[in-house]
Formats: sequence, C-alpha cells, structure tokens
Amino acid sequence: QVQLVESGGGLVQAGGSLRLSCAASGSIFKQSRMGWYRQAPGKQRELVATISPGSFTRYADSVKGRFTISRDNGKNTVYLQMNSLKPEDTAVYSCNAEPAVLVSTPWNYWGQGTQVTVTS
Repeated sequence: QVQLVESGGGLVQAGGSLRLSCAASGSIFKQSRMGWYRQAPGKQRELVATISPGSFTRYADSVKGRFTISRDNGKNTVYLQMNSLKPEDTAVYSCNAEPAVLVSTPWNYWGQGTQVTVTS
C-alpha cells in the first residue's frame, strides 16, 4: 500500500514563502514521476509542477520563476518551494505519483492535500 502524506501548508501574506513536502511510503517512489497539483474553490484541479526520477522538471506558466519542485530519492520525498506567493495561489495542494515510463501495471496515487492560503 502506497501512501503520500503532504505537509507544510498554511496561511501566509502575499510575497511570502512556503515549502510543501510530500513523503511517500512504499517502493514506487524512485520509479515515479511526482507532481504537485492544486485546486482552488470552484475551479478545476490544475498541474503546478512535475519532476521525473532523474529530476527533469516541468512547471505551469503561472508559477514559473516563483516555485521550485525537487525530490530526495533517499528520503522518498518531493518538495515544492513556493516564493513570491500571490492570493491567486490559494488552493488545496496535492501530491501525485505515477509511473515515469510505460509499465504493464500503472499506478496513480494521491495525497490528502494541504491547504495554502495567501492573504493580500
């Protein structure tokens, strides 16, 4: 059983920073592309950033230059450093794990989410 547990959310003023963490149990972390997604009230979930096992990264245009995704394969943890936060970054942020390559038995795991609230 794989579990993803996020932490690090909270309340911050605009311009501030937060660092989210997602710790993964189980053995699939090193083979997974890890992603951070967010969902604001009344909106669809959107991709924030992803990172491959080899640390190739991809970002949504709205967060480029402000957010940084990273991973520690030794700790089975993925991070999202969020700087220069804006009120529009307010959302529930969730961590995702899926195969980095085509596999016969794919997986798709989600964490429970952590709330990020940015005040103006």
